[in-house]
Amino acid sequence: MRTSVTTTLPAKRALSPANGRYPQARTRIVAPALKVADAAAASVFSAARLRGPIARDAIAQVSGLSIATVNRQVTALLEAGVLRERADLAVSGAIGRPRVPVEVNHEPFLTLGIHIGARTTSIVATDLFGRTLDAVETPTPRGAQAAALASLAGSVRRYLIRWHRRRPLWVGVAAGGVVEGSTGHLDHPRLGWSDAPVGPVLAETLALPVSVASHVDAMAGAELLLGVHRPSPASTSLYVYARETVGYALSIGGRVHSPASGPGTIAALPVHSESLGGTGLLESTVSDEAVLIAARKARAIPVEGPGSTMRALLKVARQGSRPARELLAERARVLGEAVALLRDMLNPDDLVVGGQAFTEYPEGMATVAAAFAQRSVMPARTIRLTSFGNRVQEAGAGVVSLGGLYADPIGAMRRAQPRAPEARPDVPA
Repeated sequence: MRTSVTTTLPAKRALSPANGRYPQARTRIVAPALKVADAAAASVFSAARLRGPIARDAIAQVSGLSIATVNRQVTALLEAGVLRERADLAVSGAIGRPRVPVEVNHEPFLTLGIHIGARTTSIVATDLFGRTLDAVETPTPRGAQAAALASLAGSVRRYLIRWHRRRPLWVGVAAGGVVEGSTGHLDHPRLGWSDAPVGPVLAETLALPVSVASHVDAMAGAELLLGVHRPSPASTSLYVYARETVGYALSIGGRVHSPASGPGTIAALPVHSESLGGTGLLESTVSDEAVLIAARKARAIPVEGPGSTMRALLKVARQGSRPARELLAERARVLGEAVALLRDMLNPDDLVVGGQAFTEYPEGMATVAAAFAQRSVMPARTIRLTSFGNRVQEAGAGVVSLGGLYADPIGAMRRAQPRAPEARPDVPA
């Protein structure tokens, strides 16, 4: 598994402005930390984040740390600026600072999450609690890889300028394809990107630490660290995603399992559905594009125009269109059977599904559950729908930007010390 360590790029990836690349000495790439951290500072910060305002003795109780350790870590976190004292909430008659509650000092800071999708890219400002402050969506840049990365970095920098009252600490990127977390490079065949230096370009443009993760790993990390129903640290959790692509991630012992060679794929899982194209493969059967092609063929929606979208298909289904409802139910059936196959192979303690194939049409979840129950050969198990709804991509990108801070808040604040970005001719101001 990857560890959260700062790294420089290998010599073969040395970058220089002269050839459209960027100097390796100035990049700050940190492998994503999608885990429940148990270091002392992380435990204290987590207690303040989840339970604050909270007194030091209460932190000791919930974290299992000694009061002396808690006092040291609180002092260090106060100095780092990520905690603040609440003297106004001190217990009446108590003596000494240890009885003064502390809480997360969230107002001066933000982190920036970027979800790079096959069609659209979301840019998300997140506070230290993981709450979305603002989000914008823009078309994912097309064309030559270098130009697309420069365009993306320029858009993110212009967005960040809006936040002049908050100090940005970190950038997290969630994307499909194969991610090399230690270097921030990405292979994304659907975008035509190969060994794309996403992390280095953003780090150099924004002068901030950057972490890059697989988008399904990131969504599983959001469930683990920010979700309403957090699994036990000792349990296993399976997260299944479906929208335009399909994917899965496993969380084991409080950590998202991220193989060094990249995530596995379920795109080619065998399925059967004549009405959704008959390809025999999961992704090309249940993707938004496959459903739209089938809907146009069935005349549930027009062949082209503004009425030929997933939003339009969902609308006519809710208005009673039988062909639209049958196609969406068929996708739900195929997804339910695929989830059952994964569950039977991996047998996780917790089972979560997310992505707009599930969340945009919750009416289909009963069909998903019925197909799952019929196909699975193991004892009955509840399927839990993600707590983030249609914001799952935002939550995933946000948690990548926060993971380093949650795992090592004092070290993260050191890495995030401001420095002036180098002017670059290829990214407009």
